[in-house]
Amino acid sequence: MLTYALQAAFGLFSLALLMNIIRLIRGPSLPDRILTLDTIYINSLALLILLGIWHNTAFYFEAALLIAMLGFIGTIAAAKFLLRGDLIE
Repeated sequence: MLTYALQAAFGLFSLALLMNIIRLIRGPSLPDRILTLDTIYINSLALLILLGIWHNTAFYFEAALLIAMLGFIGTIAAAKFLLRGDLIE
């Protein structure tokens, strides 16, 4: 039963990732594209965690933690660039 749930979750998160990539390409404005990148890294986190559950190893959880930290920093940098037009003051 767990394998069916994991396969369904893989499929749904992969579909969400594909829809996010389409939105990234078609996004009408820069803030929409930044929000889409934020959602892409969250979906990739979910896929890595599901992969860790599937393979029963902690390596994927550590990779997900790294992606979460880098994604947060990237989102903050992009928001700061949009607000001020410069990253370094």
